[in-house]
Amino acid sequence: MTRQLPALDPDTEFFWKAGAQGRLQICRCQSCTRYIHPPLPRCPACGGGTAPSQVSGKARIASYTINEQPWQRGLAVPYVFAAVELVEQPELYVLTNIIACPAQTLRIGLDVEVTFEQQEEFYLPLFRPANG
Repeated sequence: MTRQLPALDPDTEFFWKAGAQGRLQICRCQSCTRYIHPPLPRCPACGGGTAPSQVSGKARIASYTINEQPWQRGLAVPYVFAAVELVEQPELYVLTNIIACPAQTLRIGLDVEVTFEQQEEFYLPLFRPANG
């Protein structure tokens, strides 16, 4: 499946390329240690500088929708668009697709884990049900 790819910029490049090493990296404040996503150069809580930080890739589904409309050519339906909450911090959300399971089996609170799909130089973080 071909997905629409984001524009790369210095503040987000780490997020889109860390999957090449099988890592999910999220921006983190170097002063107060709060995770920030989407990435920002300064922490909105304390104003400290930020840097990429590896996280576990474990999350739970906070919200989702099952899409039946093929919004772009080559996009297989149905597909699931979700907000997953990473275990590292409450309200630390990544917007993503849920893959590798029937859409009808999903539920809020389901444990999921990251996997990566390479397209060009991007490693898109997608999530699938956790293994146990």
